[in-house]
Amino acid sequence: MTGFRASPGFTSSWDHFEFSIEDRVGTISFARPDKLNALTFDVYADLRDLLREVPHRDDVDVLVITGTGRGFCSGGDVEEIIGELVTFDPRRLLEFTRMTGAVIQAMRECPLPIVASVNGTAAGAGAVIALAADFRIIAEHVRFHFLFTKVGLSGGDMGSAYLLPRIVGLGRATEILMFGDPVDAPTALGIGLAHEVVAADDLVEATRTLARRLADGPTFAYSATKLLLSREQDMDLAGAIELEAMTQALLMKTEDHAEFHAAFSEGREPRWKGR
Repeated sequence: MTGFRASPGFTSSWDHFEFSIEDRVGTISFARPDKLNALTFDVYADLRDLLREVPHRDDVDVLVITGTGRGFCSGGDVEEIIGELVTFDPRRLLEFTRMTGAVIQAMRECPLPIVASVNGTAAGAGAVIALAADFRIIAEHVRFHFLFTKVGLSGGDMGSAYLLPRIVGLGRATEILMFGDPVDAPTALGIGLAHEVVAADDLVEATRTLARRLADGPTFAYSATKLLLSREQDMDLAGAIELEAMTQALLMKTEDHAEFHAAFSEGREPRWKGR
């Protein structure tokens, strides 16, 4: 996405989840299947750092987040996080909650489209990570569990009270976050929490198809669209129209827009470059 990197190099390996790149699609795979991919302090920190780093790469145009085994992500590990948090003082607790929120903020500010391929349990922080993606493809047996009130905490965590009403509406979000009842796949699809529900055996292929469509398309235009959707949620109409006007004027001078016109004139499909 950018050539301006200077001294820091890219991280060659990540210790707390799997990260791979294939044909411009980067895939993060939570890799604690025995714990339903529960998060640790280190997983959070690595995820935050990767999400800040990946927009600087020129070999990734789409990011997929998924889990290994039966779970997508079951939230914070009860023993390794929740058991520790009760010993923290307020300053240390705030450091932790800011770190978890930084993961979601980085997802929404990342200029790459993010696809959550939800293969199993998505609970607590795992549900919020899926929520923060741009697309959610889920297996038909999946349930979302926003469990925060069930452990005596606020239902608004990691940006969930900001994001969820904007996706499913305030009334639905109030019910989901207040009570923490599970949201099954048909309900998630009906209220817009899922973009597509597929059989478990079809999830990998459905994810690959969507990721391929995004990676092979006009990626600069997709990036601009994602950023406008994120920024305009908190703008008035006049500011939004001005931002869209300036963005559109910029994109009208891109190689991709010129390629569209050439392809249209020649009666062929465009060959997008993302420039």
